[in-house]
Amino acid sequence: MSVSVGGVSVGREPVRPGSVRRTRREALRGAFGALLAVALVPVVAASRPTRSGEDPGDTAFDETYRGRRIRGVLKGSWEVTVDGRPLHLMRRADGTWLSMVDHYRSYPTALEATRAAVDELSPGRELREADGPMHMGGDHGVHA
Repeated sequence: MSVSVGGVSVGREPVRPGSVRRTRREALRGAFGALLAVALVPVVAASRPTRSGEDPGDTAFDETYRGRRIRGVLKGSWEVTVDGRPLHLMRRADGTWLSMVDHYRSYPTALEATRAAVDELSPGRELREADGPMHMGGDHGVHA
């Protein structure tokens, strides 16, 4: 309803049927689209394998950790040794790493997985030389 005051129309103009509904619908679509985009970004990012904290330039490590010499070289996959004996690492789908010594927990980098394996080795225990196919039973690749 509009009122004319001094020849000037004051008040609301008549609303055409459907015009408010379309504007509201468009606003809701835009808001829903924005919410959907915000919600999907972390899901899409998490679905992509990453190096999980590893510097893309890291292709090797060589250090003494808790009195043990740990070395690793990235050659397609990590070749890791503890005191010269091979440590088998596996890459999980989420980009983290686990070892055959500590295969119940995963770590963001191959170096951290190697250090965790050393943490699990008690003093005097060493990794077993790979002398056949690896399996998931028994002493988990270590011996006294």
